Amino acid sequence: MRIAVIGVGFMGGSFLLALRESGLEFKAFGVDIKGEAIKLAKERGIISEGAEDIKALKNFSPSLVVLSTPVRTFRAIATELSKVLTEDTVVTDLGSVKGKLVYEMENILGGRFVGGHPIAGTEKSGVEHSIATLFRGKKVILTPTEKTDKNALELVENLWNRLEAKVEHMEPHFHDYVFGAVSHLPHAVAFALIDALMDMSKERDTNLFLYPGGGFKDFTRIAASDPVMWRDIFLENKENLLLAIEHYANSLNKLRSMIEKENEKEILEFLREAKDKRLKLEES
Repeated sequence: MRIAVIGVGFMGGSFLLALRESGLEFKAFGVDIKGEAIKLAKERGIISEGAEDIKALKNFSPSLVVLSTPVRTFRAIATELSKVLTEDTVVTDLGSVKGKLVYEMENILGGRFVGGHPIAGTEKSGVEHSIATLFRGKKVILTPTEKTDKNALELVENLWNRLEAKVEHMEPHFHDYVFGAVSHLPHAVAFALIDALMDMSKERDTNLFLYPGGGFKDFTRIAASDPVMWRDIFLENKENLLLAIEHYANSLNKLRSMIEKENEKEILEFLREAKDKRLKLEES
């Protein structure tokens, strides 16, 4: 195979490393606007060739192109790809927003586009942090539509199976409702919590960040994630994220009211129910 990754960062690098570890024989080409990323990827043996311009893919003639850039760049990249790829080239992505974006990508690239979202990652960014085992045992959501080419879908699904990922299919808009709640909201909360402590530090002319315990560090770890990537996710999945924020605000206000009224019984029931639900996550 000839595989090209656009966006030679943590996710794209991890995908290629995982494929190499699986024993798949392929040639890898990286496209990134940062020349340093291409240089690092070559040094680590993640790619053999690379360029800063998508036009270079015309000579590479990839059989598969994987998009691993901030999701709001996808439309422009797809337009460029439509000018240089053959009709047989399959295109997929590693982005965490689907919804209308999948259908817009299909309008540009046709049925060869297969929406993909691996439920894996860390707060790290950059190809130097790539992990070969990142996707092993993790869910990968594919979002085929009526237009999706069956052979393209089979190719992408087989690659994820090869990486020992757990593949599921999901309708694109439902995907965004689900992950607006379970992924995008937690990141928004983590970023907002950091902001709240910054404000509170200014209020008392102190530095609250000198005193965090393990719980605070665990809870806000994801606030160290790439700001550009998460800006794009928040805006691309705006409606579902705003809905999730509204539900979270309602729950926080509910707890606030219980505390204000010193309603011990209701507070205990609220906390126990949340604890029980959280413990069940460990069992799944």
